[in-house]
Amino acid sequence: MKFCKKYQEYMQGQEKKLPGVGFKKLKKILKRCRKNSPSQKPLNAPLAAKTCPDQCPVCDGTFFPSLLNEMSDVVGCFNQRAQKLLELHLASGFRKYFFWIKGRLQGNHTALVQEGNDLVTYALINAIAIRKILKKYDKIHYSKQGQLFKSQVQSMHKEILQSPWLSELMAFHINLRETKVKSRKAHALFDGCSLTIKDGKPSLTCELFDSIKLDVDLTCSICLDTVFDPVSLTCGHIFCYICACSAASVSIVNGLKSADSRKKCPLCREDSVYEGAVHLEELNILLGRSCQEYWEQRLETERVERIKQIKEHWDSQCRAFVGV
Repeated sequence: MKFCKKYQEYMQGQEKKLPGVGFKKLKKILKRCRKNSPSQKPLNAPLAAKTCPDQCPVCDGTFFPSLLNEMSDVVGCFNQRAQKLLELHLASGFRKYFFWIKGRLQGNHTALVQEGNDLVTYALINAIAIRKILKKYDKIHYSKQGQLFKSQVQSMHKEILQSPWLSELMAFHINLRETKVKSRKAHALFDGCSLTIKDGKPSLTCELFDSIKLDVDLTCSICLDTVFDPVSLTCGHIFCYICACSAASVSIVNGLKSADSRKKCPLCREDSVYEGAVHLEELNILLGRSCQEYWEQRLETERVERIKQIKEHWDSQCRAFVGV
C-alpha cells in the first residue's frame, strides 16, 4: 500500500478530527505545476520529464504556504495534547482530585499510556508525510528547495520532531517502563527508546519506524554537566534551568519569562527563545532516578545557589522600597 493511501486511512480513522498534511492536495499542486510549466529539462532528465523554473509561481505561491500552515497546525495540536497528557500524569494532591472531578483523569492508567502511544504515532506519521511530500517536490523540480524549506521550518520551530514535548513523552515512556505502575508488566508507548550514558554523558535515544531516529543530548553546554532541572528553549536546545537563567541574565526568582527578547541561545544564537521555554518535568524525574549520586550532589549545590539568589533579590527589593 502506498504511503499516501495509508496516511489518509490513518487520519480518517481518528476519533477526533485532527490537523494533518493535505497530501492529496499538495500532490495535485505539483501535478498541475508539472503539467502547465514550460519544459526545462536537465541533460540527464528523461525525455518526458518537465521541471519548473527556480521561481515557480504555481508551487512557491501555493505549495509552500499551504504546507507551512498545515505543519503549524500539526505541531500546535501535538504540543497541546502532549502537555495536557503529561499534566494529568504528573498531577498530585488537590490538583489530581480536581482533574478527576472534571472527568479528565478517569482513574485509568492504561488510557494515559494509550493516548501517549497515539500521540507519538501522530507525530511520526506526520513527520514522514512532510518528508515524503518535500522529497517529491525536489524530484519534480530537480532541486533542493524542499530540503531548504525543511531547514527554514526548523529555524521557525515548526518541525514536529523538534518539539520538547516529544522528548517529554520519551522520558514518560521510560519512567512508566521502569516503575511499572499498577502492572506487573511495563506498558510501552513505542519500542527502541532508552536513556543511554556513554563516558558519563547521557542522551535520550529512540529508533522509530521508517528509519527515523531521535538522539537528544542531555549535557548542558553551559556547565558541561548532565542537565539538572532541565528546560528546553523554543529553539529546541536543552539547558539546566539555573544555567538558562544565567544565560538570559535573569534571576531564578523572576524566571525565564522575564528575559529580554534580544537575549540569544548560547548554542544557536537565536533570539526570543527564553519566554516560551518548557520545563521538562518527566525528564527531570528520569535523570533523578538514573543518576542518583550526581543528582544528590547537584541538588545540594543548587540549593545553596538558589538561596543565595533569593536572598540577593529580596535584599535589593527591600533597599528599593526604602529608597536606599
